[in-house]
Amino acid sequence: MSKHPAHRGSIFVEEAEVLAQVAHAAEQYVIRFRAPETARRAEPGSFVHIRCDSSLPMRRPLSIMRVSAEEGWVECLYKVVGKGTALLARQRAGDQIGVMGPIGKTFQPSAGRRRPLLIGGGVGIPPMVFLADRLRQQADVKPLATLGSEVPFPFKARPSTHMVPGIPEGVIATMPLLEDWGIPCRLASGQGYPGCFEGFVTELADHWLQSLDADAHAQVEIHACGPTPMLAATARLAQKHGLPCQVALEEYMACAVGGCAGCVVRVETDQGPAMKRVCVDGPVFDANAVFPPEKPADKAGLFH
Repeated sequence: MSKHPAHRGSIFVEEAEVLAQVAHAAEQYVIRFRAPETARRAEPGSFVHIRCDSSLPMRRPLSIMRVSAEEGWVECLYKVVGKGTALLARQRAGDQIGVMGPIGKTFQPSAGRRRPLLIGGGVGIPPMVFLADRLRQQADVKPLATLGSEVPFPFKARPSTHMVPGIPEGVIATMPLLEDWGIPCRLASGQGYPGCFEGFVTELADHWLQSLDADAHAQVEIHACGPTPMLAATARLAQKHGLPCQVALEEYMACAVGGCAGCVVRVETDQGPAMKRVCVDGPVFDANAVFPPEKPADKAGLFH
């Protein structure tokens, strides 16, 4: 396997062997590939830039869901949305794909917040799984994951044995992987799936937050990834409850190393508004920087 540092010292280019490719409903796939340099350095929130097929020069960014630093593999969940991901879905065990990673600024859990709330929507679920994997290694940290999807989940949900006070009665569906890790998890969807909360994942999270006493509430920090409307709703949820919140943004990108500025978003800084690159300045940002709280005048529709 050939590998060499990219132009940034922490990013590596690897010819990765596909180890497994599992198809799920709604054209969702979980791909595992051998990329030891990336696996050793990846952190929750980082992503890889993948050459989906030798016939397609432009790469595609995928969030990392799981890694094994010891065995050297990386796992990603993705959904077919265009030519690149359609070509990636054709790859089989033994095939080679070009991988560049790990890329990006990652989630930074606060040491004093021992009840992290992880909110993932759709293909924003993978970073929450990666973060949950890291958090479970800390005995004094008790995360809760709330995951939402409007298509069938890319796993077979099952009833949870972990009771979560504050969750509406009958909402018992969980992700088996998190359940096996001992991490409480609940699922949300508007599609009527058994055991799932009927509504938005942020509404489910709000139910839980409202049930906490003051001491427990003060231990919460929110981490989220998903579609932009979900992240905006998550930011409003955090603002409503006065909680810190980090969000991982999803954007189209070309180079993924900060050179093309094709993935810039407006971010509020201490010096005023600025355009930041999601690939290297993010993808994880403070939620208030990307989705600033509404000013009272804005709410009233008064602009002067």
